Order: sequence, then C-alpha cells, then structure tokens
Amino acid sequence: MERYIGMDVHSQTCTLAVVDQKGRQIRKDVVETNGKVLVEYLRLIPGRKHLCLEEGTQSQWLSEILSPHVQDLAVIWPEKKPGNKNDELDALSLAEQMRAGNLAKKVFKAPESFTALRQLARCYEMVTGDVARTKNRIRGLFRSRGVSTEEIGAVRQAGCETAEKQLKQGARQVVEMLFKELEGQEAVKKGVQALLLAEARKHSAMKLLETVPGFGPVRAAQLLSVVVTPDRFRTLRQFWSYCGLGIVMRSSSDWVQAPNGGWDRSPVKKVRGLNRNFSRTAKNLMKGAATTVICQMHDNPLNADYRRLLEGGTKPNLAKLTIARKIAGAARAVWRNKEEYNPDRGRKGTK
Repeated sequence: MERYIGMDVHSQTCTLAVVDQKGRQIRKDVVETNGKVLVEYLRLIPGRKHLCLEEGTQSQWLSEILSPHVQDLAVIWPEKKPGNKNDELDALSLAEQMRAGNLAKKVFKAPESFTALRQLARCYEMVTGDVARTKNRIRGLFRSRGVSTEEIGAVRQAGCETAEKQLKQGARQVVEMLFKELEGQEAVKKGVQALLLAEARKHSAMKLLETVPGFGPVRAAQLLSVVVTPDRFRTLRQFWSYCGLGIVMRSSSDWVQAPNGGWDRSPVKKVRGLNRNFSRTAKNLMKGAATTVICQMHDNPLNADYRRLLEGGTKPNLAKLTIARKIAGAARAVWRNKEEYNPDRGRKGTK
C-alpha cells in the first residue's frame, strides 16, 4: 500500500495532502510546523510513505527529522504555475508529482553529519562578505573626500591623529566607527574560520582536498561543505556544470525554407558560453584557485599550462577557465580515488 504525501510548508502551519497509488485523495490536513507533531502525523499514515516538499528555509531541518519516518523523501525547487493557487492545491500538486515521478528539479540535501559544517561554511561566507562591504565603505568615504585609498592602511595603523589630518570632523567620526566595526567583524571572521576548519578536519576528505593546487584549508572546507560527496556526479562534465564551468552552445532561428519548399538548417553562428545553473560558492572556489595558481604558484605545472595557452593565442579569460576546469577535475579525482594530488599523473611521458 503506497501513500504519496505532499507538504506545503509555512512558518506556523504545514498543509498536507495524501493520495494513493491511483491518484485518489485520501486526506488533507493542516498541522502545526512542529517536529514532534509532524512525526506523529506521519506515523498515523499506514503503508509505504513517499513525501515531497519544496525547497525553503526549513527544508533541511524537515528532511533531517522526517526522512527516518518515510521510505522516500524528495525536496524540489519551487516553480511558478499559472491559475489558482492556495496551500491545499500546492500540497496536492506535490503529492501528485511524487506519485507520477514527475519531479522537475530535485534539491540535494546533505546527511545530518554535514549539517554543522554546512552552517559554519555559510556563516563564514556571510562574515567574509560583511568584512568586504565594510572595507569598501571605508574606501568609498576616503575617495569622496579626495584621499587616496593607498593611505587607508596608514590611517588605520596611525589611528585618529592621521585621520584628523586627512579628514574633517564629520567624516573622521564616520571612519572611526567603521574601523571599529571592521575590527569586530575581523575578530568574528577569525573565530568562525577556526570553528570551520576544526569541523572540516573531522572528515577524511579534507586532507586530500588541501593537496589540490590553489586550495588551502579554507577553500577545501568550503568545497567539502557544498559538494559533500563526489558520488553525486556520475561524470566530470556534471561536476563542471555544478561548478559553473560547463560549456554550452546556444542558437536561435535554426531553420530556413529551401527553394523546393523544404526546411534546411541555417548556417547560424552558435554562441558558446558557460552554463547558468550552478553553485556560486563552488564556482568562486574554482576561479579563486585558478587565480592563485596563475599569480602565485609559478613552479606548478598548471601555471606552465596557462602560459602555454597564452603563447598559443588563447585569450587570458579562456586560459583561466581551462585551468579552473583542470583544478575541478583534480579535486574530483583525488576525492573519488582517496589519494593525494599527483601533478605528474595523466601527463604525457609519465605513468
């Protein structure tokens, strides 16, 4: 006996609809958004239970507490649909999609053992963004008063005396407050980074990812938090697409009418670009690692590959993309094979 359950989640209530294998609606209920209440509700439903809900703020929490009580749980990306809309119809639509196996975009949910790591990684990313924004505000204020941004470091080290010489009263007070804010944010960032690395080192893959060119402890921990396992991707091309490094071809108006009345493919020039559906964190990590290899690791074979591409006439941005794709492939390989990075492996003339 199969039961397919759609759940429309809100902060206070959850609307649930249950259908059988023939699509007949068995029941519909509104329950409190409470873990114990939802678990008890699922226990009252007989048979094999298949649950579907949409991605949202509480989806990770719900998937963790409800997955042990159902045979199958799917989290999907919400889609805009024309026509009438309410909580009951949304729940019924989710149940029907689960029954028919017509789940458009499933969202990966990490196991509970990675919850702390993923939350710390998000916190580190948010704090890092706050630090960057505060620094930009300080630079903008200095530029607005005609002060060179190169003097900001000297102002910060010398304190208020240098600031008094550079800025007037109102601007000086603002700068002092912004520097205090920046000091607090940097202290928080340092603490979060320590917690992130401590949590990441509980996983064996951390040491392997640190050996990848351009990857330090922080980048390895961030990649571990968003990918969780390389087994999610059957091929390297899928992993490239996840990292925003997949090459796609786009064209339009592909057909023209021939003199005989038939239709021939027109010789249009296809536009080549990167895929648009990707993990922004993973893409930033791969691009950052490529930048590190290009600018700092001059003895690395990947740096030599970059120079060779430039000498062959490849544009710098495309050459950097190639290095980023190679780094992504190396990260996936060391992770899957459970062995440290070997720069000579896979190159001509080596075993």
